[in-house]
Amino acid sequence: MATDRTPPRRPTFETVEAERRHRKQRLAAAFRIFGAFGFDEGTAGHITARDPELLDHFWVNPLGMNFKHIRVKDLLLVNDRGEVVEGDWPLNKAAFAIHSQIHAAREDVVAAAHSHSPHGRAWSSLRRTLDPITQDACAFYEDHALFDDYTGAVFEIEEGKRIAHALGSCKAVILANHGLLTVGRSVDEAAWWFVTMERTCQVQLLAEAAGAPVPIDAEHARTTAGQVGGHGTGWFQFQPLYDWIVGEQPDLLDE
Repeated sequence: MATDRTPPRRPTFETVEAERRHRKQRLAAAFRIFGAFGFDEGTAGHITARDPELLDHFWVNPLGMNFKHIRVKDLLLVNDRGEVVEGDWPLNKAAFAIHSQIHAAREDVVAAAHSHSPHGRAWSSLRRTLDPITQDACAFYEDHALFDDYTGAVFEIEEGKRIAHALGSCKAVILANHGLLTVGRSVDEAAWWFVTMERTCQVQLLAEAAGAPVPIDAEHARTTAGQVGGHGTGWFQFQPLYDWIVGEQPDLLDE
């Protein structure tokens, strides 16, 4: 069967406006994917994308809008003081407290993702990092952290700073009794790490319910991490999901 599809390639941009549009499209798509996968929980959860021009500003979902309904034109632009400078809906205070500090601490981070996904929440209650029990889990081997000091919903900047400190230079952090948070050099990467980390939590919970899973040894886990855990791999893994969700729900691109 003939097809007009071509293999995905990392985009390049001639203007900052083109790059901003691209990030916003990816961000809206990530919300729809999270919604389709059941990662939404009421008004909880947020994904942010740093603006390519205003580097201390980020785009984020409106408070109270269902992930399954978010379009490009619904996204909010927020400055480093927590002020909405573009958009009509209110801002989630927890989104600002957490994401503002991650973006401030990590210049390499373009996007960060956090939601109250079911298996991430369940795993977070164990206050443990994940073990390299599968090939996919090795993406997080020696590259995720644990924030093990739950004190309630995160509304204070200082709490956001502590989460950013716990994240360090890793791609992900488990927030004890709360859920998962992932970051990336693109929206695509951050969203994919969240999707696969949620599934990794699910797999380890299943494996431990059945018995005592045998982990991959350190040498091979480290080698596999280099094969499946890189920035380019994270970006590439998201592309089939993006193509699927845009094909199913093209209205998400409405500007």
